[in-house]
Amino acid sequence: MTTSQPLSDPKKTLDLLWSRVRQRGDLPGFSKVVGAILAAMRGEDDREFNMTKTVLSDPALTQKVLRLANSPMYAVFGGGINTVSKAVIVLGTEAIGHLALGLKLIDGLTTASAGSDNARAEMEKAVLAGHIARQIAASASSRDAEEAVVCSMLHSLGRMMVTFYLPERWTAIQARCAEGMDETSAAREALGLGLDEIGQRIAQQWGLPASLVNSLQHIKPKSTVEPLDHADWLAAISTMSACCADVLHQDHATASEQISAIAGDFAEMLGLDAEQVCSAVDAAKATAVEEAVLTRPVKAAGASGGKPANAAQILASGVADMRSALSNSSTAQLLTMGLETVYKGLGLTRAAAFLRNQDEARYAARMCFGEGVQELLPRLYFSDAYQPDVFHAALANDKMIFVEKAREQNFLNKLPRWWKDIFTTSASFIVLPLAVNRQPVGFIYGDWDPDAAPAKIESGEVVPLNELRALVVHAIENRRRMDGTLIRKIL
Repeated sequence: MTTSQPLSDPKKTLDLLWSRVRQRGDLPGFSKVVGAILAAMRGEDDREFNMTKTVLSDPALTQKVLRLANSPMYAVFGGGINTVSKAVIVLGTEAIGHLALGLKLIDGLTTASAGSDNARAEMEKAVLAGHIARQIAASASSRDAEEAVVCSMLHSLGRMMVTFYLPERWTAIQARCAEGMDETSAAREALGLGLDEIGQRIAQQWGLPASLVNSLQHIKPKSTVEPLDHADWLAAISTMSACCADVLHQDHATASEQISAIAGDFAEMLGLDAEQVCSAVDAAKATAVEEAVLTRPVKAAGASGGKPANAAQILASGVADMRSALSNSSTAQLLTMGLETVYKGLGLTRAAAFLRNQDEARYAARMCFGEGVQELLPRLYFSDAYQPDVFHAALANDKMIFVEKAREQNFLNKLPRWWKDIFTTSASFIVLPLAVNRQPVGFIYGDWDPDAAPAKIESGEVVPLNELRALVVHAIENRRRMDGTLIRKIL
């Protein structure tokens, strides 16, 4: 017997589901960061910078992305990645976007699994399916591994949503299955639509990519001679990963035989042999517990906590990324890496790169990192005509300037009006001028709020900061030599 009157109207089911979502909050924590990740993946302009900025806005996510980017799986793409900027260049915006999205989903699923036992079980299986998909995609040498991970984690989205938000309906489904009805029929009786359909409706509501939405369907294995297209490959690998995760989670005595049977059914579709699939599943099972540390909160350098103790090391690592990318990166990419390195290495609250626009006779910020600074970007500009203030002094002398106590009364007259009006909470700041042939072309600015007051810039940090400036300037000079482009057009 069921525990409640079954629903047969799909609209009533979805209305009830959305009302529960509004009451309890979105299941996988689709925060502003996740929305920004999706926006960066879809964007036409500045995709690389926007993805870098989005990842850096979440300190824990920054650490996780860098950890995975340097894992053995990605060693073939370069390794030794110290900055998110370089990770985006080497692995691509799509790969980093899916990787970041997958990690945020893990965070959300782990948090949400504090609900009922049924909901917790479904969340655990979803995370395990992601581990399996990553191992299988690595065996297939696919660069779409992180997309497969996200699809596999969300493959059972409908089941997760029903167990979490409609537990009484899930109980009804399980009761009918105990009576001998298959789960698909039981779900349609209780809900009016299948679990896959619920998952797809929710994914569409969240604005997830079409390829991901289309993969949220359970497909049957089949023998095939022709290679699968991308959509079918995603559906196949996510179906197989979810099936294997379900078997592993139940931990029956016959689990090994069941995994072998699933591998035999799907291996040919995925262009692998059954033994490779079984090995990948074993590897995922062995590493799932270890990789679960990625869900723990991590405080990253550059998280508005002041200058980290290993600032010189972080700066040197970022400069190493810039040096290795110098020959095959654009000026904008090098500037992004430089800005990120300063932001993280010095633990800045905000950082911005200003460039000189000769046509408009002014300096204007072109990119920025830090909470709330994006909203300030349209106001971050000032005339390039010399004024007796600290910024023009740094530019005229091509010397790095560090101001520890910017709010002291005897120093305020050295600060320009635009800075005092905009950076009202800044207590300390640094200016790194950029000059080509002794002519200023821009600068990197960073500041700290009072609760993140920095120590003084140490001599061991001056060397990498000056090399960073030299690398950015070198990139600008190269761009000018290649096409004669004016400084105002380097981005």
